[in-house]
Amino acid sequence: MRKALASLTLSFLLFFASVSASLAHCPLCTAGAGAGLVLSRWLGIDDSISGIWIAAFLGATAFWGAYALKKKIVPFQETLIYLAVFGLTIWSFYQFNLVNEHAGLIMGVPKLIFGMLSGGIVFYLTDILNKIIRKTRGKVLFPYQPIVFSLGGMLLLSLATFIFINYYI
Repeated sequence: MRKALASLTLSFLLFFASVSASLAHCPLCTAGAGAGLVLSRWLGIDDSISGIWIAAFLGATAFWGAYALKKKIVPFQETLIYLAVFGLTIWSFYQFNLVNEHAGLIMGVPKLIFGMLSGGIVFYLTDILNKIIRKTRGKVLFPYQPIVFSLGGMLLLSLATFIFINYYI
């Protein structure tokens, strides 16, 4: 069991280390969002905050997949892929009864879905902000800017949601 786990971990590390180009949402960003999600579930954090990290993971995966398609087939292809990933994930969560409405609602929406929607919006907006900065300046402000912007946005949204839930609801 330990050898299998060690070889699986080594395989993932080699895979992530062998990325040839630096994309806006590389495997490192996706792994960071996934780590935040695992940590939030392991610590028993509220569904709305877990939903934010699910959104970050889905967003990074959607952008990563969109950039992997080198050929642009339809206009707004990146946005359509992003929306399709979120739509299909939310649909599958409802289909397989993964949404617990008894855990509470925020503005009439289950906490997990509220977190996914708010996290998805913030993740998309931070990606747009990152692209605007790179386009106007011709370069990034500092190394790992896309990762810092994406994960920083998710951390700030998690903190804001935590404060909102615990002090205003």
